[in-house]
This record gives sequence, structure tokens and C-alpha cells, in this order.
Amino acid sequence: MTTSTRAATAPAVLVLEDGRVFRGRAYGAVGETFGEAVFSTGMTGYQETLTDPSYHRQVVVMTAPHIGNTGVNDEDAESGRIWVAGYVVRDPARTPSNWRSRRTLDEELTAQGVVGISGVDTRALTRHLRERGAMRAGIFSGPALRGGSAGAAAEDGALLARVRRAPAMTGADLSADVATERAYTVPAIGPKRFTVAALDLGIKGMTPHRMAQRGIEVHVLPAAATVEEVYAVGPDGVFLSNGPGDPATADLTVVRAVLERGTPLFGICFGNQLLGRALGFGTYKLPYGHRGINQPVQDRATGKVEVTAHNHGFAVDAPLDTVSDTPYGRAEVSHVCLNDNVVEGLRLLDRPAFSVQYHPEAAAGPHDAAYLFDRFVQLMEGQRA
Repeated sequence: MTTSTRAATAPAVLVLEDGRVFRGRAYGAVGETFGEAVFSTGMTGYQETLTDPSYHRQVVVMTAPHIGNTGVNDEDAESGRIWVAGYVVRDPARTPSNWRSRRTLDEELTAQGVVGISGVDTRALTRHLRERGAMRAGIFSGPALRGGSAGAAAEDGALLARVRRAPAMTGADLSADVATERAYTVPAIGPKRFTVAALDLGIKGMTPHRMAQRGIEVHVLPAAATVEEVYAVGPDGVFLSNGPGDPATADLTVVRAVLERGTPLFGICFGNQLLGRALGFGTYKLPYGHRGINQPVQDRATGKVEVTAHNHGFAVDAPLDTVSDTPYGRAEVSHVCLNDNVVEGLRLLDRPAFSVQYHPEAAAGPHDAAYLFDRFVQLMEGQRA
């Protein structure tokens, strides 16, 4: 048998922080892993999900029952590695069927050391997380399961104690773990129109590409870049990327400096939360978050409803129906989630700055929100004029 075939026959256990246990079979690497258990509702796009740095230190449960059917290719990764801490699926594909596939998902998880579990009732697990909230979890297989000489119940208790010792997501400062260590440039496609400094808090590869398609030269900077380093590239605009962790831990020095200078600012996901905090709003942890590529959001300026890609466990606490006074002028909530009225976007009325809580780059996901990059271009055009 191959390594992946042997792994698929090995027992595995998923242990949640509240003591619930799910049993299945090893999928991917054999061993143990810890993280925050969350669920993603996307029917497709698992390769982009796995390689999204925003999933760092999270055990991702896929609600779609059949995963791995298109294999893994060399084009769709959003970063240089898989970032999820663990992977939970119900029915992994036996054989991928896609002309772009180069290897199976099981092989890719194994090669990158990602511990997973299959054969789990992901419907029951998702309902549990919806009712009890996202929580710490551990996946154990192989030698990690061979310490229970006193029986399964005693072993489960020992594993649960280890899960409860794992760090929580609240208070976690993770941007530096996933951001680039050195600045790099993504050149404009066609004639260069603008220069943008993009703060990498966990940026996905498609995001600077979408800006490059609009004639923007993107300078991607480390998460810890200083104000001086940001303005050294001569930016027409500043971009705040997505990323993992608790926004309450982030340094707001650069964001505040950009707002003070009136440089056009566009933030997404974690960047939306940073803008919200810089404006004086709080952030809070959602019970189970929004993750998937099918989340309905309304643009309140136009009334248009977009189907959008989300990956966030924290949200901005801002009033939905009133204009707020902030240190940088008036601000309003520009977008709202139609499932639960969570704030999905902010807009300053007196300075050129806006943000959304979702992914407009459509990787993976729908293209409904692509206009936001055009809105960023319009801000920079207006500032230049």
C-alpha cells in the first residue's frame, strides 16, 4: 500500500474543547494537530481555502460532503503553502477527475504535513459548532492515539486535556506568522497608472493580481512595515489585506497615518477591522463566523445584493443606521450581511477611505464584488485630480 492508502485506513479522532468526540479515518498526514474548529460552506474552491493565510491555526470543517474531486493543481494556490492547521471532510474523493489536476488532495496534505480526518458526520459537527460556537479542537491519528492503555474513555480524556491547553484565537497576534518577510513588487499589467502600497497581513496571491489588471503597480510590504517604509514607495493609495488573528492585537500606527495624510485607503477582511478600530469602533468575536463563497451582502449605497467570499471570525461593532463621528470625519456602514446583519463594510464620508469584510478577488468565489477594485481606482483618480 502507498503511504496515503495506509493513512486512509488508520483510525483518527477529532476532539472538541467542550468534550465532544468524532471518530473517523486519517486523511492526509498522520499525527496530531490543534487549532480553532470552524466550518466553511463553499461547495468548491478547497485549494484556495487551504492556501489562504487567513486560515492559519484553524481546523477547517468542510460542509460540502464530497471533497477532493478535482485534485490539486499548480495554478490555484493563493500562497506558497497550506495554512490550515487541520482538515475535516466527510467523503474524500477516491480519484480526482480534472484535466488540470497534478496530484490528489490526500497526497498534497500528506506532503505538507497537514493532519486531517475523514468519514466524519460533518452535518452533525457543523450544527454543533453553530449551536456551541467555534472552539478549540485537536485531530489525532497514528501514534498520537496509542497512549490509552486504560481504554478509549481515558484516552479521550487525556486528549481533551491537551486540546484545552492549546492557545485560543481571542488575543492571538498572527499576522507576522503569515506575512512576507521581504517587500516585493507585482508590476502593472499594461501601462502603469498608479502605485499602491499593500500591507501584507496575510494577503492572497490573487489580490495584487486584480489590482495589476487595473494598471496598478503593487508594492507588497511586511506586516510590520513602518509609515516611512509605506510612503517610501510613493503610493497613490494604500491597501490593507486580509489576515488571521484577533484585530484587537494589531498596531494601528500605519492606518492612522494614512488617514491623517488623506491617502486613498482600501481594506478587506482583517483590513476592514483595522480601519474600524482606527475610526474608534470596537471589534468582537462572532459565535461561529462567516466562511465560504456564498455569503449574501448588500451594498447599502446601491441596494445591490452580492454573493461574496468570506473568511472571518471577528467583526466590527459599528451602528448600522446612523452616521458616526470619528477622529477622521464622518463614517457609515456601507455593506451589511443579509444573514445576520453583521457589518460588512465601512466608508468615510470626508476622506478617501473604505473597506469591506470579505474577499473581492474571487479566489475562490464569485465575481460580484470585483467593482470594489474599480472603486479604489476611482478614489485614486479623484485624489490625483
